[in-house]
Amino acid sequence: MFRELVNMRPARLEKWLATDASQAAGQHKDDGESTGHASGRAIVELLRKKQSDLTDADYQHMRKVNGYIRRHLAQRPAGDVRDSRWRHSLMNWGHDPLGDESD
Repeated sequence: MFRELVNMRPARLEKWLATDASQAAGQHKDDGESTGHASGRAIVELLRKKQSDLTDADYQHMRKVNGYIRRHLAQRPAGDVRDSRWRHSLMNWGHDPLGDESD
């Protein structure tokens, strides 16, 4: 399920995470990095790991990502979402609702 919901390739996700839009999306605690942005960095590492190298903590984070993406997809706003905070937040979690190569 994780690899089906996370539809961004590691290099594209890394590139996205370096943008101002990515860093502005999501909820920030104490003016620091957002939860989604930190998760995105972890997702890049997970995508690059061999399945045999995944730990229990990795699987736990994968379940958290699956839950977040499913919940967030259910809250899709009306209209064009291309430049929406909703899409940007999902992209921080490795899912682009417009597809893997839609830039």
